[in-house]
Amino acid sequence: MAGPLKRIALFGATGSIGASALDVIARHPDRYVVDALSAHAQVEALVALCARFRPRVAAITDETRYVALREGLAAAGLETVAVAGAAALDEIAADDRNDTVIAAIVGAAGVASTLAAARAGKRLLLANKESVVLAGELLMAEVAAGGATLVPIDSEHNAIFQCLPQHGDHGGVRRIVLTASGGPFRGWSREQLVGITPEQACAHPNWSMGRKISVDSATLMNKGLEVIEAHHLFDLPAERIDVVVHPQSTIHSLVDYVDGSMLAQLGQPDMRTTLAVGLAWPERVEAGVAPLDLLTIARLDFEAPDLGAFPCLGLAFEALRAGGSTPAVLNAANEVAVSAFLQRRLAFLGIPALIERTMHRLPALPSATLDDRLAADAEARRVATGLLA
Repeated sequence: MAGPLKRIALFGATGSIGASALDVIARHPDRYVVDALSAHAQVEALVALCARFRPRVAAITDETRYVALREGLAAAGLETVAVAGAAALDEIAADDRNDTVIAAIVGAAGVASTLAAARAGKRLLLANKESVVLAGELLMAEVAAGGATLVPIDSEHNAIFQCLPQHGDHGGVRRIVLTASGGPFRGWSREQLVGITPEQACAHPNWSMGRKISVDSATLMNKGLEVIEAHHLFDLPAERIDVVVHPQSTIHSLVDYVDGSMLAQLGQPDMRTTLAVGLAWPERVEAGVAPLDLLTIARLDFEAPDLGAFPCLGLAFEALRAGGSTPAVLNAANEVAVSAFLQRRLAFLGIPALIERTMHRLPALPSATLDDRLAADAEARRVATGLLA
């Protein structure tokens, strides 16, 4: 029997994760009600979601779109209050009229509101990678101080979350193993990767994703960023985090225990599963996801990642070991490099080269505050852009 209604604030409601979250929420009106929705600039889409889910408040982070949002809500006859700007998200995240925050804003724009939700002790469903890569130590400190419950929504980290002992003691854990699909160029040599086009890089074999994350999957940088996230989320050093290529993407990740046991989480490549875990944990709720047919899958393959052909994964481990500002530098340089590649201004193999040169230009600095991390991010973008020119 479900308890009191959980009140949800969903940041990034018009994106793909937002759509998956609302699909799960709509299946359980006896459990969940939407308190707040946010979007960056898509007013019409946000108003349409407000008409369906009737939230208390709707936020548009592009302040130039505030009047359009307010008038759109009024024209639709909705009582939803319109607010605008990044500070409005922080206020919603801290508001005690909701108890669950789904952080699905892409990029550094989602970091401050994620920290605010952790500080306020919310159940935090975390889909914002930058919150951990840029500010992992800060985020985990806020989670601990605020008594928040953090459930990662990324499929690999959600799998680790499900496979770890839930009492918080990782003493019996030998290592965690993140699985990687290998992307569209799995098995290709470095020589074969010369001349790769954006269209080729964005054709992922297993997942439907945006262009940036598709390129990150093709270079294995996505897995490198997940290694850095795993270090913070599960409090394990780089030496106890491994990556294995698993082309079927059926096993989403594994935990290896000192007694010889290895626990794996298997499932369809559907984000509704991880969102349902986050919303209901430790209970389980129906998510609209079909069960796995093991006979259709038939086999599970594994191989080591090729760091010679795909150096981004090795660069991420290097950044993690360097610590301080270096993960922020890695992430920012990668964003500059991928953007240049998608604009056909940089070759595919130029992506890791630009990241490495940027990392080696900027020393690892201690980063005690979010402002420190954002400053490192900005400096890395400046340096990477200069090197690109």
